[in-house]
Amino acid sequence: MNTHAPHIAVVILNYNGKKFLSDFLPAVLQTEYTNYSVWVADNASTDDSVSFLQSNYNNTIKLVQLTENHGFAGGYNLALQQIRADYYVLLNSDVEVTPNWLAPMVELLENDTLVAAVQPKIRSYRDRHLLEHAGGAGGYMDALAYPLCRGRVFSHLETDKGQYDDRAECFWATGAAMCVRASLFHDLGGLDADFFAHMEEIDWCWRAKRAGYKIMVCPEAVVYHVGGGTLQSNNPHKNYLNFRNSLVSITKNETAAKLLWHLPARLVLDGVAGVRFLREGKWIDVLMIVKAHWYFFFHFFYILKKRHREAQLIEKCRVAPPNITTGIIDKSIVWSFFVQNKKMFSEL
Repeated sequence: MNTHAPHIAVVILNYNGKKFLSDFLPAVLQTEYTNYSVWVADNASTDDSVSFLQSNYNNTIKLVQLTENHGFAGGYNLALQQIRADYYVLLNSDVEVTPNWLAPMVELLENDTLVAAVQPKIRSYRDRHLLEHAGGAGGYMDALAYPLCRGRVFSHLETDKGQYDDRAECFWATGAAMCVRASLFHDLGGLDADFFAHMEEIDWCWRAKRAGYKIMVCPEAVVYHVGGGTLQSNNPHKNYLNFRNSLVSITKNETAAKLLWHLPARLVLDGVAGVRFLREGKWIDVLMIVKAHWYFFFHFFYILKKRHREAQLIEKCRVAPPNITTGIIDKSIVWSFFVQNKKMFSEL
């Protein structure tokens, strides 16, 4: 083993994912890198994931067992407190890696100390020619903090023809396969455990960028993502988390001057989404938007206190002026997608 190579802890958070572990752990263990360990953090699974791992991978992976399901954000926070490494990879259990997926990302991090996190190019596991919803070829934000990817705008996925094969600085790296500086992950307070799941990686990357760091995509590293392993895309609770967590992240991270118009605009657009759901007969999704807004209003001052605490951590971690414009598409993708019918990232 090359002891000069930085140590990477590949950490897979699992909840009732025995099938995914069985399918995808072998490829992770065949990664072409000289100094890495594989960990599975089990979020109190009720299937036989743990016994499966103990019977089949007792000598090849390390297991962290949590006593209850803390969600993606809380689960990773608790697990990573127990793991020492130079870099962490937060890897979904439903991701199939390729042999050389890890080394290019580590090289990028090693060559630039201002890079906080890197993601690989994410393709769809089922439609392998398509870039995938969770990260595509790098995560971006529009002027109203709606997330999009190189290769994915809302629900439209592009065919991967190599059009986004350049390394690029983006706004956020996907939580499905994010390689991050371990010390910085903790110094910035980790993921926001209140999010439970969805958009917590965007929130963390936003904080890193506010401290002057860069977020990168490394397309020569390729993985394939099944998607919807925990919550399907049509699950109402997923919609609740997305609407709620987006409002919380904006309130914590946006500048005070921009919040004055940004928050009202987002609340109005959420209402527009509610009308659209209503027309489609999706009553439960409408209720999820209402529930998300009630959470936001009743927890507003709590969120402001969190904003203040996180701002203090960001200042302690600062390495450069805030880097919050790179990776922003300075227009509304709602208008571009639904009114102008622009479906491709390159059209924006």
